[in-house]
Amino acid sequence: MTAKKIILICDDEEGIRESLKLILENDYDLIFSCSGKECLEKLKDRKDIKLVLLDIKMPKQNGLEVTREIKRLRPDIKIIIVTGYASPEIAQEASKAGSDNYIVKPFETADILGKVNRYFK
Repeated sequence: MTAKKIILICDDEEGIRESLKLILENDYDLIFSCSGKECLEKLKDRKDIKLVLLDIKMPKQNGLEVTREIKRLRPDIKIIIVTGYASPEIAQEASKAGSDNYIVKPFETADILGKVNRYFK
């Protein structure tokens, strides 16, 4: 049996972390963090993480700052920004920072699975 792929979910809202857990836990091993700092610490400790779902609006360090830092430390990691603020400007900023995709809250299960599964085929 092959090991499940590992996803790091970083969001300061417990409800969002729980929703993503329900959607993804059957197919993936999940690691959670609730701040940019904690996210970066976990990435330094775990070289087997290949994908990060990252909230854009967090206290202290926003998702764009964290994205830039992740890409500096681990350019191989795929990042999907999760945002409640959909706009072409946000999408462009996220892409420029280094994210590979983005999902708008409230999200649909099929949207999450489609975008996540794309990186593990």
